This record gives sequence, C-alpha cells and structure tokens, in this order.
Amino acid sequence: MVVFLFGCGPAFHHSTHEQVTILVEQNEITKIGNKLFICTDNRDWSCVKDVFAPKVLFDMTSLSGGEPVKMTPEQITNTWEQGLKGLKEIHHQAGNYQVTVKEKEADLFCYGIAFHYLPNLTNQNTRTFVGSYNMHMILTETGWKIDKFKFNLKFIDGNKNLESSSKTGS
Repeated sequence: MVVFLFGCGPAFHHSTHEQVTILVEQNEITKIGNKLFICTDNRDWSCVKDVFAPKVLFDMTSLSGGEPVKMTPEQITNTWEQGLKGLKEIHHQAGNYQVTVKEKEADLFCYGIAFHYLPNLTNQNTRTFVGSYNMHMILTETGWKIDKFKFNLKFIDGNKNLESSSKTGS
C-alpha cells in the first residue's frame, strides 16, 4: 500500500496537472470563439479584430462561392460591418464545441446559428443561417488568435432578401 501511494502519487499528480492544463487551454480557445460571436453581435469591431491573427485564411465559400482568401482582421471586420449595418439585430448562437490542442496550435469546431432581424412591411423580418465553423488558432504573445476561419453552411431559412425588403422604420 505504501509503495502504491508514494510510487504512483507523483505520476498521478502529473497526469492530473496535464489534464487540468488541457481543460484550461480548451476553455480559453472556446472563449475566443464565443468572443468572436458576441463581439460581432454587439458590432464591436475592435473586439472582433482582436480575436484574429494578422493574416487569416478566410473561407465563406459555402455561402458565397469562390475560393478561400487571406485577409487581415481589418478587411474581415470592414466586410462584416458593411454587410451587417442595415440590420436592426444580429444574434449568433454556438455550441457543440470540439477543441483539439497541439502545443501552440488548436482547432475549434462548433455548430452555429446566426439570426438576422430587420422589421419590414413584408413581416418576414428574419433570416437564419445554420451551419458549423472550423477555426484554427495559434498561440501568440497576446493569447490565442484565429488564423483560419471556415463557415460550413447547412441551410438558410427565412427572408433571403431581408435588406432589400421595404422598411417600416421600426
């Protein structure tokens, strides 16, 4: 019994410490994903820029076609700001997170739903995007940053022409 307690104690403690470290890193990476969605919903573009690495392989091809492109955080946020400015509300909901950490790199997968809301005369006030995200992150001096971002569209529901619908002024 003494050999078991003293012989295995440090190895068990080390393993537990590694497990805690992994859980902490997974939590930090998940927080970056949440920060991206919350800051986008709040239209806090400075906050959104902060989650991205200086260059991002940006892939929205499932939604818009084309090819993935390298973009800066400024280019991404300028595009989103322009594309979302006509909407009254934006709401992202993410979940089913899967995180894999390998030293100073990580992969984050999650399901995501984005709701766009704009009151209009058609009473078709919403558009919903349903899909998943694949994000690759790197650990920098200032924390985890997204350097690859991919949205995988499953379907769009609701008013696909929401911005062009006649507005009620609501």
